[in-house]
Amino acid sequence: MKDALIALIAAVDILAASAPAIAHHGAATFDTGKELVMEGVVTEWVWSNPHCFLKFEVKEKDGAVRAWTVETSNPPDMVNRGWTRRSFKAGDRVTATVEPVKSGNPVGRLLQVKFADGRILSTRGPVTQGGSEPAPQ
Repeated sequence: MKDALIALIAAVDILAASAPAIAHHGAATFDTGKELVMEGVVTEWVWSNPHCFLKFEVKEKDGAVRAWTVETSNPPDMVNRGWTRRSFKAGDRVTATVEPVKSGNPVGRLLQVKFADGRILSTRGPVTQGGSEPAPQ
């Protein structure tokens, strides 16, 4: 009986601890279904848990430069889709497809990146168009 009680308490503790992890994966901040396609220059590629982030600058129609930060999934998920910690380097010219946040801030969820040479990385599937990543510099 004592072992069953300890197991029950442990199970409740595990469930209670996992609630914040589940909650943080909500999509309420994103304008789901809306996609922005922007050409820009990579400033930083952050390969970390729990999410990777691509930072890039976009020159707007009025000439102003706007810095964007967009998230992807975690590194193991991204590796399964063909991404690596060296997928981008500062200065890479890219066309990013982003699901923006509802607030209008330059933040969002990265859906796809197309490189100047035509290669595409997608957050929804494997590498396309040859599948090779940029060579390390």
